[in-house]
Amino acid sequence: MMRRIPTALIVAALALGASNQAIADTSGKRIALSNNYAGNSWRQAMLRSWDKVTSQAVEKGVVSAADAFTTAENQVTEQAAQIQNLILQGYDAIVINAASPEGLNGAVKEACDAGVTVVSFDGVVTEPCAWRIAVDFKQMGKDEVLYLADRLPDGGNLLEIRGLAGVFVDDEISAGIHDGVAETGKFKIVGSVHGNWAQDVAQKAVAGILPSLPEIAAVVTQGGDGYGAAQAFKAAGRPTPVIVMGNRHDELTWWKEQKDANNYETMSVSIAPGVSTLAFWVAQQVLDGQSVPKDLVVPFLRIDQDNLEENLATTEAGGVANVEYSLEDAKAVISAAGG
Repeated sequence: MMRRIPTALIVAALALGASNQAIADTSGKRIALSNNYAGNSWRQAMLRSWDKVTSQAVEKGVVSAADAFTTAENQVTEQAAQIQNLILQGYDAIVINAASPEGLNGAVKEACDAGVTVVSFDGVVTEPCAWRIAVDFKQMGKDEVLYLADRLPDGGNLLEIRGLAGVFVDDEISAGIHDGVAETGKFKIVGSVHGNWAQDVAQKAVAGILPSLPEIAAVVTQGGDGYGAAQAFKAAGRPTPVIVMGNRHDELTWWKEQKDANNYETMSVSIAPGVSTLAFWVAQQVLDGQSVPKDLVVPFLRIDQDNLEENLATTEAGGVANVEYSLEDAKAVISAAGG
């Protein structure tokens, strides 16, 4: 279950806000979302969350615009050009889900030099002038292997399904998985494919590598790939291993079916797509003149055997288990980070 922001933190943040009123009015400010990829259910849920929360903020006059832009291809050069265009269009802040942590730094620096606030999330940037909102993706990957070490005390062979090649999130989760394998000493990664965080891509990739692999004890994933992996094993006529899921509705539905049929047991973990809404509110708070630390960390959303049904019931078909953030939640995150 998602570890919600503690009530005490929210109360403290609201008290702070009451005693330290905003020093800048954001009602005339325009915020843009620069997104590098929309080809899977997580990104679609992320965009829906952005639209839902920001449209309400625009309607209430918190900001005058909160437009979303997605590049046609996951290319650094294309997103850099997009950011430059947003600068020219006069946006006061740009929220970025970046194609590369370093590749966009030049465009980000241009934005900062032009007086534009830049907040990155999920795929964060390393340019010091920008704000960053992320989960500890490396720990998320490591936690998968630590779970498997308890679940499978005798260890075994692992198949790793990675995300989009060259993206910061993919590198970090994979590094955490490999750290976990080294630390536990129980597992061996015998195959690795890129599933692009999409079940159809993952299914095809796993189907292609399975004939060359020995018996697989478990599949470590990054999200959006668990259901595709399960279908590939089924089509190959191979026993279903423990597959770590990524909070997608199709994954949770399949897990529930297997749990009911034969007590299949696993866990599921991902960052909530609604982190885009936290990034929006952080940008709004920076524009409002508030003191916001440059690095903010939010917990990942983990689902276990005992709360599967509860989370599945609140996840829309075709979507991802999610949490959307309010202004009060954002203030609490900022306050907890020392802002």
